[in-house]
Amino acid sequence: MVSRRPFYIAVIVLYVLGIALMLYRHIAFEVPWLPGELRDVWSLEAKVEFDADGGPATASLAIPSTQNGYTLIDQAAASPGYGLTFGSKDNANRAIWTIREAHGHQELYFRADMLSDPYAKVMLTPPEVVKPLFKEAVETAMRQLLDEAKAESADPFSLTQAILRQLQDKQLNVELLKEHKTPAELVVDLLGMSNVPARVVRAISLEDGRRRQSLTNYVQVFSADGSQYRLFSVEPKPSSANPLLMWEYQSVPLLDVTGGSNSRVTFSIIKKQVSVARALSAKFQNTELLNLSVDALPLEEQALFKGILLLPIGVMVVVFLRIIVGLKTSGTFMPVLIAVAFIQTNLTVGLLGFLSIVGVGLVIRSYLSRLNLLLVARISAVIITVIGIIGVLSFLTYKLGLTQGMKITFFPMIILSWTIERMSILWEEEGPKEVVKQGGGSLLVAVLAYLAMDNGLIQHLTFNFLGLQLVLMATVLLMGNYTGYRLSELKRFKPLVDELKK
Repeated sequence: MVSRRPFYIAVIVLYVLGIALMLYRHIAFEVPWLPGELRDVWSLEAKVEFDADGGPATASLAIPSTQNGYTLIDQAAASPGYGLTFGSKDNANRAIWTIREAHGHQELYFRADMLSDPYAKVMLTPPEVVKPLFKEAVETAMRQLLDEAKAESADPFSLTQAILRQLQDKQLNVELLKEHKTPAELVVDLLGMSNVPARVVRAISLEDGRRRQSLTNYVQVFSADGSQYRLFSVEPKPSSANPLLMWEYQSVPLLDVTGGSNSRVTFSIIKKQVSVARALSAKFQNTELLNLSVDALPLEEQALFKGILLLPIGVMVVVFLRIIVGLKTSGTFMPVLIAVAFIQTNLTVGLLGFLSIVGVGLVIRSYLSRLNLLLVARISAVIITVIGIIGVLSFLTYKLGLTQGMKITFFPMIILSWTIERMSILWEEEGPKEVVKQGGGSLLVAVLAYLAMDNGLIQHLTFNFLGLQLVLMATVLLMGNYTGYRLSELKRFKPLVDELKK
């Protein structure tokens, strides 16, 4: 007797590998288990304005990149007549517009699409701590303020909060210090005197539909080991509940303009919701991760595989209904191909088309049997007949205005021809009862396979998780190992069970 251990080991390996691949797609690429999920995308537009001097002009704008909580998925600029390049300076990304000659008022636009992404994590390098140099009077005032703040704090973050409270007081020392620097720069200098890495960053409050917004200065303070940071507002007004996005966080100039004057930048914000598939496609288009998915292929191949990957679902339905339930069908996997045709049309049109083609085909096939033709010629005649029937039905439905009826051309003509031939022979050998039994079984299996393959959740899982194919393979192998009674055979043994109970 052959050992079944290798078989069960192979099944377990398929299950484990398939589930592992599905989990990898879900965790590494954030593909959801359920379809229809949406992701928030914030579209931020920066409008650069300046008055050109009449000669060459250059405008350089600091632009955002992927950061904690947000992933940059797209960026674009509108600048008629300008040359545009994207570069980096002082570790900050910049959009640079150049033109040979510009006159009058100039308007340039830059748009960044930021995906709300809780998985986005970026390690920011703390800035170098630079101890500032001041005049003796200013330094004395700063040290006095700093000593009072240190007495009320225990770490860099609480020290920053204490400094901000001190700066909000209307003391003489505070007023003297504010004459030399802005509040944000003053906080950074005070922290630098305590060896705390900090810098001034520019952030924007994300609120849908806002126009002509400006950036707000925040102080980014790092922990002692540089692994964490927090943003502190230097404004006395209460902070907004809206999320913040850091537009510039390297303490570099926001906008540099040469060849112009009166420059300024304003921002507009729109919140959009896009499907998970679109968001993840944009997010991982340049990823180095191993993308085990069909969405890495061109769109034409994706459309092809979207239908092909559903076939194992239909195959599993056929295996279950034939081996476990015990339904008889005309042909082994003919119902799967019919179910695929139902997906292209719809269930009602598909059923009417299938019954019409098979019914007319059986009538014509019965006439051909009287001619005593050879098998090859008879099958060829049936194929031509099926093509003719499909053509006539398409023409009639088109004339009647039923455009769905034209899609019956998706029916597998060769398979239908063999089905008609097999049913005709079965009619002659077993009678019409067996034809109805096998034909009805085939149609029932096709409908059930169609319902499974047309399900939105199943289509989502098969397209996005290729590991599911291994799980289906293992399930089919297990069902193929079943040697017990079919469910349809239990009726035969009911009298025996009743007798045993007595």
